[in-house]
Amino acid sequence: MLRQRTLKSLIRARGVGLHTGQQVHIALRPAQPDTGIVFRRVDLDPPVDIPARADLVGETRLSSCLVHQGAKIYTVEHLMSALAGLGVDNAYIDIDGPEVPIMDGSAAPFALLLQQAGLEEQAAPKRFLRVKQPVEVRDGDKWARLEPYEGLRLSFSIVFNHPVIDKTSQSVTVDFAETSYLKEIARARTFGFMHDVERLREDGLALGGGLDNALVLDEYRLLNTEGLRFADEFIRHKVLDAIGDLYLLGRPLLGAFSAHKSGHALNNVLLRALVADAAAWEMASFERPEEIPAGVAGLGLVRQTA
Repeated sequence: MLRQRTLKSLIRARGVGLHTGQQVHIALRPAQPDTGIVFRRVDLDPPVDIPARADLVGETRLSSCLVHQGAKIYTVEHLMSALAGLGVDNAYIDIDGPEVPIMDGSAAPFALLLQQAGLEEQAAPKRFLRVKQPVEVRDGDKWARLEPYEGLRLSFSIVFNHPVIDKTSQSVTVDFAETSYLKEIARARTFGFMHDVERLREDGLALGGGLDNALVLDEYRLLNTEGLRFADEFIRHKVLDAIGDLYLLGRPLLGAFSAHKSGHALNNVLLRALVADAAAWEMASFERPEEIPAGVAGLGLVRQTA
């Protein structure tokens, strides 16, 4: 039986929030089967639990923000991506501020934390959400779609009129039957443009951003002296974000996601459209190893986390 997973031990980290600029501490803790991923604002009195669910996404400007009982958690997508990538079903995330730390702008530091904590299987079957019928949402020339697929495949395309990004691939397809999340996706960093920074900071955003936690571009070039981690790091980060957003379904996904110019807002609209259509999805679990779709291998769900 393919079983649910949680952490073996508690692990802590600290960092700065990308948008709030606040120093924040997090503690990742084991949780019982069928708990899911639950954030806990421990700085509030009393503490507020915020389940990582698509229906609790209340803001989507430049990040996915969970809102519950008046409490907020901004920028959950990179940590959610790492949890999905390592196949963690159940965990509590204690946090003493309103935003998950940005770390280096990728999911790799969170993946390393999860590996250091260790993962253990639990006495409950892992339950997938399987897409049965296509669901698509659009916003002008932007669109996002989910289709049936026995595994997890993501196709993404972007359009940025910039000399650096133009020289890299602006479309990618990742099938986790063949691709390792840790090797090919987790290290891709978030990116932004210098001409947006002043406006964002006037709006109270990007207060913690810098060259140590984001790829930053001016009109003509990349300002990070170390360069790119992947030739197509920009589009890979969009895939990383999408994996984190999709995990807000509360279950690992069996399906094919494709999108053009989509972001956190449209990704969330897509999840809500899927869940609202009872004929478009079903729950699935796998009793025998031979039943497990090959397309989940690269996500570490079958003891393959390298």
